Amino acid sequence: MSRTSYDRYLTVFSPEGRLYQVEYAFKAISGSGHTAVSVRGLDTSVVITQKKIPDKLLDASTVTHLYSITPSIGCVMTGLIADARAQVLRAQQEAVEWRYKYGYEITPDALARRLANINQVYTQRAAMRPLGISMILIGIDPEYGPQCFKLDPAGYFVGFHATAAGQKQQEAMNHLEKKWKKLDKGKGADDAAAAGKKLSRAEVIEIAIEAMSTVHATDYKPGEIEIGIVSTAEDENPKTRGLWHVMDEAEVERHLLAYAEKD
Repeated sequence: MSRTSYDRYLTVFSPEGRLYQVEYAFKAISGSGHTAVSVRGLDTSVVITQKKIPDKLLDASTVTHLYSITPSIGCVMTGLIADARAQVLRAQQEAVEWRYKYGYEITPDALARRLANINQVYTQRAAMRPLGISMILIGIDPEYGPQCFKLDPAGYFVGFHATAAGQKQQEAMNHLEKKWKKLDKGKGADDAAAAGKKLSRAEVIEIAIEAMSTVHATDYKPGEIEIGIVSTAEDENPKTRGLWHVMDEAEVERHLLAYAEKD
């Protein structure tokens, strides 16, 4: 059997031990043309992604890759947007069921684990196909503070201090790793967690913008990127403190200007 014979079936391994259909799902993410970056600090988690409007007649306010799941958990979806909406809806249902069953909001790690388990089932049932999306989930854990998790179509999930997904994932990850090593007077390489704990709200946003601008070699305008944030910092608006929200264009412009002036 040739490779083409093995990649017709989701549930059949190739002689090399590969599931080609699952690998193609990863290609759907990198081929989407979008990049998303997430960074976590002392009291803030932030996600940032490009906002591309393919047609001038489209209503730009209806195009987004950022979604709210619970009041304190949000996500950025990279890949096939229809698949993304289906997974977001499932995530919202799981979160609601958790609240109904246990009487408190689901934590980011419990939600990430549940969604990863569902993704894994999609790789072993012939009647389903893996979803061509990568989800970066951020939120506030009452015990552990800001959290950031990334899920992939194979059902793998893991927590990150900073991560990226999409077209320029590797370049963004390399940039973030170099940035992290310089944190805390060069101690970031030895203790990434301690270095991240020293990042304020403004610094977290700045690192995310810098990563996005650097990998695309572009100075973004406010309408060209979206920023979602969960923060318990003192300089966060009291109305949105501890809650997921998407920044409006005026707030995005403020942070872009602050980054440009520092640069």
